[in-house]
Amino acid sequence: MPIQSPPGTLPSLPSLSPSAPSSSSSSSSSSSSSGGLWDSVDGLHAWLDAHGAVDGREALLLRVLKLSEEVGEVAQAVIGTTGQNPRKGTTHSWDDVGAELCDVALTALVALRSLTPDAGEVFTRHVAKVAARSLGQDAGAAGQERRAAPPSR
Repeated sequence: MPIQSPPGTLPSLPSLSPSAPSSSSSSSSSSSSSGGLWDSVDGLHAWLDAHGAVDGREALLLRVLKLSEEVGEVAQAVIGTTGQNPRKGTTHSWDDVGAELCDVALTALVALRSLTPDAGEVFTRHVAKVAARSLGQDAGAAGQERRAAPPSR
């Protein structure tokens, strides 16, 4: 159900945590869903390679530039959610913002896959470095606590 708010006001932001278990896969582990994610990224990468109008360096550059387009769509959805354009009013929901953020994340992962066939490993190592830098030794424990906590919505 979309979260509605009066124009010009911000609601409590919904939890869009990817670690919150879904009702259809509550028994699946994060590693199996992670494998599905990277299988999808590999499939999208292969599909783009097979159907793209350009290839090589130009294709890589365009995939990276695609991120800017997707981020613009997030901004458009936030503006539409808050009703900041008086001519258009409220045109989006926070669920739309969440979907657009997913598009940004997926586009980034496909661009990363275009840089290296080991995108999953590169991403996992990078996340571990950022978590260690930001959370210190508690990085793993913080992730476990967050996954155990119910989503706040």
